[in-house]
Parts: sequence; C-alpha cells; structure tokens
Amino acid sequence: MSDAAVYRIEDLAHASGATVRTIRAYQDRGLLPRPERRGRANLYSETHLARLRRIADLLDRGYTLASIKELLEAWDAGRGLGGVLGLVAEVDGPWTDEEAVRISRAELDERFGGSPDAAAVADAVELGILEPVPGDEDHFLVPSPQELAVAVELHSAGVPLSAISGHLRELRGQVEHIAARFLEFTTEHVFARYLEGPHRPTDADAAEAASLVRRLRPLAQQTVDAELARAMRLLAVRHLRQHLGGQGAASARPMSRSVVLPEETIRAVEELVGAERVAEFVGLAAEREVRARVLDVLASRGGPPGDLDEGG
Repeated sequence: MSDAAVYRIEDLAHASGATVRTIRAYQDRGLLPRPERRGRANLYSETHLARLRRIADLLDRGYTLASIKELLEAWDAGRGLGGVLGLVAEVDGPWTDEEAVRISRAELDERFGGSPDAAAVADAVELGILEPVPGDEDHFLVPSPQELAVAVELHSAGVPLSAISGHLRELRGQVEHIAARFLEFTTEHVFARYLEGPHRPTDADAAEAASLVRRLRPLAQQTVDAELARAMRLLAVRHLRQHLGGQGAASARPMSRSVVLPEETIRAVEELVGAERVAEFVGLAAEREVRARVLDVLASRGGPPGDLDEGG
C-alpha cells in the first residue's frame, strides 16, 4: 500500500465510475477485497480500482454478478480469464454482416408513404427495428437495414403496417425456437465436453471452443436459408396449383342456388338413394325434367331451341 496509490472510498468511486453504495455492495458480496484499515480510515489500492474496472467490463459483456464472482475467484486462484473472455467475445460478436445505419423521421415517413404514423413507429421501436438515438428525437438507429427494407417493400405492395408488425412478432417467435433448437443440438454434440465435468474449462479449452463458435456460427444461417428456400419452392408451387385449380373448377361449375323442398320429398329421396346422394339425385332429376320439356317444345314447334325465348 505504501508504494501504490491510496484511495478513500469517495476517491475510488470517482476514479472507477462506481458509486460508494455499489462499492460497499461489492464488498458485501465478496466481489471486492476489504480495504486496509488505518486508524479510522479505510484505504483502497490500485488493486481495488482494477477489480472494479474488470467487474464493469464483465457486466457490459452480459455476465451476472454471481458468474462474475466465480470468474474472479478462478482468476484469484491462478487461472487466467483470457480464454474465457475470448469465448465470450466470440459468442457476443456480430452474427450478421449488416451494419446499423441512422435514419431521420422525415426519411422514415417518406419511405412509408409520406404520412407520419406514431403508432407504427412505436411498434417498430418495441420490436427493435428502430432504436431511439439518445438526445436526438429526429433520428433512429436501424440495426438491420434489410429488415426495414422488407417492411418498406411489403407496405408499398399494400400490406398494412399493423399486419407487418403482427407477422414479424409471429415470425420472431418461430425463429427464436429454431435458434434455441440449434443451440441445444450443438451444445449436446459439440460443446458438452467443455461444459461438463467437475473442473471449469482451461484457457486452452476456451480458446478451442471459441474457434468452434467461429466455424459453426454461419451454419445456422446457411441451414435456415436452404430449408426456407426448399419450403418456399414446395409450398409456393402447391399454393399456385391449388389457386389455379380452384379457379378452373369454379369456372367449370354450373351456377347453384338453394331450393327449399318439402320434408316428405327429402325423406322419400333418402329412402330411394340414401341421404348422402340427395343433392345429386335432385339435381339430375331437375336436369332430366328440363331436357324433357325442351324436347317437348322442339317436337311441338319444330324450331330450334332459340324459339323457347319467344314462347316463354
């Protein structure tokens, strides 16, 4: 302590960016060593400052305080954090080549028809398509320009913004399920050897796992792309055939109307041909009667069928 910088707790808080309350809480949880007591003063060293900065860094990486405590205990026991933090950095790294861009409210309104829509903007912010820029109400950050471009195209094709948001919510849940299954699959067959066992992974283990993450990272995207293309091809062709087939069948079908028949007539027909063929029987019987009348008219007048129009 005599050869290093010495801090009172207020000075340590100022140097580290943490609050006095936070420093005391870290001490109570065992994340930070107790200060040296000199008379009535508690004094902290550069070691405490370095520890506070490391805790802040790990929090930024998404670690919980409980996991940070385990890592720091491992570090204090002589095992380095380099490999583990390298693995974390690999997992936390970008999973897409897209780069976020800024967009102004005016440009956003222009892309979606020129009329401001506060509800649609709020939906987009909630979904993470847009992120507010602190201190700048006129601009947003767009994490995925491709996703925004898709929304623009759908809207220009006539899809309401509320429908686009609803579809994205549904799609997101399904995609997150796919991602979870892929992670479960790779964990079971690839990463289990690094996670199981009584000992934490060494730096070499963590470095090897990080290398595997780099290799496997694009596989999820490639698999989903290939399977989506296959499914779209299969279902699009099937949907088109059904649609065209339905139109053809509709144009070939005769016009139909509902006709009320006496109950006793229906029962008689059911006894004759069965309940499932009543409609077919009635239709054929009506058709036969119409043809018989046409024949009668032709026989009595000797003219073409068009003469029916004159005689009523």
